[in-house]
Amino acid sequence: VQLQASGGGLVQAGGSLRLSCAVSGGTFRTYGMGWFRQAPEKEREFVAAISSIGWSGVTTNYADSAKGRFTISRDNAKNTVYLQMNSLKPEDTAVYYCAASRGGHAVSSSISYDFWGQGTQVTVSS
Repeated sequence: VQLQASGGGLVQAGGSLRLSCAVSGGTFRTYGMGWFRQAPEKEREFVAAISSIGWSGVTTNYADSAKGRFTISRDNAKNTVYLQMNSLKPEDTAVYYCAASRGGHAVSSSISYDFWGQGTQVTVSS
């Protein structure tokens, strides 16, 4: 299973970016998908996650820092998960990683994820 994250870049505070993560191999529709980030000299932290699609739809999970500003979504036809980031702040500056969990749930713990992408840099200027 390979994950390819893209969409990062340099944006001013208050701006928006949409990250994409394309997944190849495996069975994307069954995976829970997550976004994590790591700022310089800080530990990797959870940002958002989305479950596989079940009978009642999907569930999502957000870090407090992302609630109300970020939206995670998935397109099973394109094997892609997205992270729409609005109202960006300088403290959102980090390398953003996407990850896939075979368990299918929208979990926040990084140890629950089996596959990881290479990361995409997001830089928010003040």
